[in-house]
Parts: sequence; structure tokens; C-alpha cells
Amino acid sequence: MLHDFLSAHRHRAVHAVARLALCALLTTTGMGTTPPPASATESAESLRLGVVPTMSLNEVTEGALLFRTNQAGRYRPAPILKTDVQIAVTGIIVRATVRQEFTNPSRQKGDWLEGIYVFPLPENAAVDHLRMKVGERIIDGQIKERGDAKKVYEQAKQEGKRTGLVEQERPNIFTTSVANIGPGEHVTIEIEYQDTIRYENEQFQLRFPMAVGPRYIPGVPVIIEGQDPKGSGTRLDTDRVADASRITPPMQSPGQGSSNPLSLSLTLNPGFPITKIESPFHPIISIQDQDGGYKIALREDAIPADHDFQLIWHPAPHTESMAAVLTEQQDGETYAMLMLVPPTQHHEQTSRIPRDITFIIDRSGSMAGVSIEQAKSSLVAALSRMTAQDRFNIIQFNHMVRSLFPIPQSVTPKTMQQAIRYTEHLTADGGTEILPALRQALQSPQDNSRLQQIILITDGQVGNEEELFELLHQRVGSRRLFTIGIGSTPNSHLMRKAAESGRGTFTYIGNVNEVKDKLDGLFKKLERPVLNNITIDPAGWSGLEQFPATISDLYEGEPIVLALKAATLPSEAMLRGQVGTTTWSVPVSFHNATARGGISVYWARQKISALMDETYKGGSQEVIRKAVLDVALHHHLVSRYTSLVAVDVTPARPTDRPAAEQDQVTPVASTEDHAALTGLPRTGTGGQLQILLGLAALLLAGFVLGLRKQAA
Repeated sequence: MLHDFLSAHRHRAVHAVARLALCALLTTTGMGTTPPPASATESAESLRLGVVPTMSLNEVTEGALLFRTNQAGRYRPAPILKTDVQIAVTGIIVRATVRQEFTNPSRQKGDWLEGIYVFPLPENAAVDHLRMKVGERIIDGQIKERGDAKKVYEQAKQEGKRTGLVEQERPNIFTTSVANIGPGEHVTIEIEYQDTIRYENEQFQLRFPMAVGPRYIPGVPVIIEGQDPKGSGTRLDTDRVADASRITPPMQSPGQGSSNPLSLSLTLNPGFPITKIESPFHPIISIQDQDGGYKIALREDAIPADHDFQLIWHPAPHTESMAAVLTEQQDGETYAMLMLVPPTQHHEQTSRIPRDITFIIDRSGSMAGVSIEQAKSSLVAALSRMTAQDRFNIIQFNHMVRSLFPIPQSVTPKTMQQAIRYTEHLTADGGTEILPALRQALQSPQDNSRLQQIILITDGQVGNEEELFELLHQRVGSRRLFTIGIGSTPNSHLMRKAAESGRGTFTYIGNVNEVKDKLDGLFKKLERPVLNNITIDPAGWSGLEQFPATISDLYEGEPIVLALKAATLPSEAMLRGQVGTTTWSVPVSFHNATARGGISVYWARQKISALMDETYKGGSQEVIRKAVLDVALHHHLVSRYTSLVAVDVTPARPTDRPAAEQDQVTPVASTEDHAALTGLPRTGTGGQLQILLGLAALLLAGFVLGLRKQAA
């Protein structure tokens, strides 16, 4: 019987074990060894013959559509002709249009192709429009439930119709599919979204992400026999990140060629006098018009899309509270957005509240160089700002977690000496396991008589956001979490949402040379009294629905931003709160609010975000799905459960001629740090663990073959 069993199953067992070993090896090496590029002679011959050269995923040098060929693992590029971004800022509302033009490079008659690409957007972007242009034909997208939209797309594709589909993978990552692109045809995908401006440290900030950064994918790869992965990314789906293959597009290496060229223009109407406009990472041209607005453009016609664009403007000095109230009437409801910067209140003489401070510092491989050195320097400076009444701890992590103390210790000369030595000896290497580091920090006992602050410093990109949010919801308690994202393409959705869950703030540092200055500013701010217990007086409202429902603690100079919906608005509302034991209140007038479109979209986006938060708080998935569908379909928004689909009713491809297979996703992704881009094993995964898994798999294969020989 054993012989029969082995005869029937030996091929399947050996095949499965071999795949497990291969998966472990691929995970360890970061998708294997990159094949050498084709020689100059081969490239010249291909160009002379008019043949488009093929490439492997590891040879990708710029953002493009990649079309599968009949050669396994080889793809043909469909060059991006142009990426154009147009942004209009009015007050604190952003309206943006992103256009990307592609072409089918084939000149062979009947060579119809399908393309898929991934692109980043701001984490709070409300995507509400899709247009697809093929030749002179323009097709508008319609919002549908995600499954229905996918069926419409697949049906149109089979019928030979040109069709496009926009799906959300994460709140800041989207996938677009385009089917039935004819030989030599140009296809333009136009996506519109709405966002809001961030105000922090007395300046307004706009950030447009240009690249999907590399993400660390924890967990064991899951391979289902007979089924392809959900997406075409460079990582397999795992038991902890079920959609890893949809959020890990191929990354290029610095020096392998130019990145996806991008042009960007912007109109800015701030609504108040400003003193300075600056772009930290890209040279710009700024021209003021007679109405007080500005026309802004990149100094170059096009730039490589390898670093997020950031624009900062500074308001003129003011002595009173800054407030902006915008409203919109729609379907018998009144929507409002309120942004208010409370008056500055100095409490220099107020006694400082004792603090428990836990510093969590990322020392993964992608932090090597300037990032880790500046982070260490600023951490030492932060230690020197503590007082004898404070307690502290330092937790370092890569693919392992180490802690200076089991729990926070009092500030003494001895503990300070230990901490400084500990910090100065930190080196950067390994993967990015944020979850166990946070879990370690949250194990410390809570003490409501002390201000408990956790400060997370990282440049890591991870795909297991839901696990982190669930952990914070369960264990953060009265602690406050502050996140600092370092690098050109931080996962701002993770960093901002984690800080929001921990009632803290998110600080973005795009230039590694500014790490010390920005962290010093944050540490100084955290020493000042916090504004807490902030509420809006419900008197005078009818049917008020407010987001966020609970207003986070604020530190000096930070704004209160609320999305409101009600049957009627009061002429005046009162915001109340506390600074330590001192109460404060600020009246906000709605009488002269400015009417503006898009406020209902802003409210809807905030409500969807609040509903999705219920997924890691134990809410019913079906109840959440239905609630999100109601809001997203009513307001025409892309969400986890809704997509935009566009179909050209006129068939383009003969239905008796099949289209090429699904194409590979290859978005722009480039950072200053080569290791962060390529997903090398020192930063991409716990290599030692995967090697052990591979060896175990090979031993198992040997054991099975041994049993087979014994049975024979």
C-alpha cells in the first residue's frame, strides 16, 4: 500500500516540495538574479530590423506597460509617451488630473494587447473620474461595485471592445487595466481626484506621490495549485498579505535608464496673503497673477518620477485664529469642511508633565548611510532634552527586535550613558518587521498620571497595514504614537493612519539631510502642553454627522479639520477643549461660509475611511461593505468595494482574434537609496529564516524519495 501511495503521489509531493524550496530561495534573494542585459550588438540588430526588444521583469528601467510574449518570462515594453499632472488648489481643496499616454509598439496587423499598471496617489485622494481616449474617441468611466465593474470589463474585453478599469489596492495605490489596444494605437488614461492641503508648523503643504515604494511583505508565500496569483507583482501572496502580488510592481535600479518622464503644472489660489512658496525637491517657476493667485510649473519640461513632489507655502504673519469654513448644498443636505488653527497659548511657566517616552528606530538595510546616521544623531539630542522626572526606552528593529530595557527606565546619568552608547553603535541591515517592534513598545504598563509617548522612526514600506492598525486598536490605550517617515516615497497611508490610531502626528521627511532638524522640531513640540478633549458643541445642529467622530489631541500650531453633514447648520458653532487643566473655547461662524463644490466628496471620503477603520475593530465585514457601497456609489468614488469602468460601445478587435495575455504591472518606482528600490535581501526579508525553510524543504524531498526507495 505504501508503494501504491508513493507511486500515485510522488510526483505531486516532489513538485510541491521543490516549489516550496524555490519560493524560499526567491524570497531570500529578492526574486533571483537579474539576467545580464542584451549586448549592444543585439539591441542595434533589433532596432535595425524594427523589432521591439524584449526584457525580463528584473530588467525594467522605467514605468511602462509590459506586454507578455510567447517567450516565458519575457515582455515587450509599451513606451509611456507622456505623463502630465495638472493640479488646482483653491484654499485647502485640491483638484488634480493625471494623464498618462501609452502606445502599442507592435506594427503587426491584428496584434491586440492589454495593459495593466499601478500608480500612487495621496492617501486621502478621492478618485471620482476616469476617462479613456483612443484616437478621437473619449469614453467616460462609470462607478460600479467592484465585482460588477470587473465583469463589465472582462465582458467588453472578450467582445473586442476597448475598455478601462480603475481599482483601489490601498487608499494610496491604484491599478488601471486597459484592454484591446490596437497595433500602433495611442491610449490616454485620465484620472481625476480630490484631496486637501495639510497645515503643519505654520505652513501649508501639498505632496504629489510619483512612485510606489518597495514594500516589505511578511508571511509565508501561499501557492494554490491551478490558480495564478491575484496580481502580476514581484512578490507572491502570503498568509499575512493576501494581495501582495497586486501591490509589488517591479522596481528599477538607479542608473539603468531614465525614469518615467513627468510634467506638472499647478494653479494656487490660497485665499489669503502668503510670504513664500518653495519646492524642496524640484526646481519650479512661480508667477503671481493680478488676483493674488499663482501659476506654478516645473522648471524642466519633464522630470524623472523618482521623488515625490512637494510644494510648501507660508501664510503672512497673523495674530488671531486662522479659520476656513466651506459649504456645499447637495440632495437636500448641507456639507461643510471646517479648518481652524487654535490661538497659540504659551505656557512656559507651567510645570511639565512627567513622560514615559519609547523611541522605536528602524535599522533595516534601506536606512543605511545618511538616514541612520542622522536618525542616531537626533535620537541622542532627544535623550538630552529629557528631565529627571521622565522615563524612557529605546527599541531597535530590522527583521529582529531588540530593546535597551524591558520597560522604560528613569533618566539617570547611568541610564543616559547606556542609551547613548546603545544608539551610537546602531547599524543598518536586515528586513523591516514593524509589527513586533510596536508590540514590544505596547507591552509597557500604562500609567495615566504620566504622558506616554511612542515615537516610531522608519523609512520602511510594508504591506501588512491591517495587522498594525488592529494591534494599535487593541493595545494603544492612553498612549500616543508619533510616526516619522523618512525617504522619497514613504507609505504615507500607513504612517498617517497609524499616528491617527495612536492619537499622534505623522511627520514626513523627504530629504534625509533634514532628518535631524525635523526630528529636533518634533521632539521640542512634544514637550509642550497638549490640546485635548476637543469637541464641537452640538447645539444648533440638526442631524449632525461628523468625521472624525473623535478629534485627536493637538499640539501647538496644529489645525482642527472636520468634515460635517447636517440637515441645517447653525450660524455659529463652538469648539471647546483643554490645555492641561485650563479650558479654552473658540467660536466659529458659519454665517459667512464660502460655498464651494467638492465638499460633499471630501465628507464622503472621510466617512469611507472611518467605515474601513471598523474592519480592524471587529466590525462585520458585510455590514461595512454595504455601508461603504452606499456612500461610494452615491458620491461616485473608487473604494475597496467600488471601481470605475469605461467601455467603448464600438467593437475594435475582431472577436475571432484573441488579445494577448494579461500584461505585467510596472509603475515608476525609484528612490535615493538603491537598497530601498531593489528589494535586496538585507532589507526585503528575513533571509536566514527563508534559507532554513528552503533547506527544510530539500530535506523533506530527500525523506520522501528515501521512503520511495524503501517501498520499492
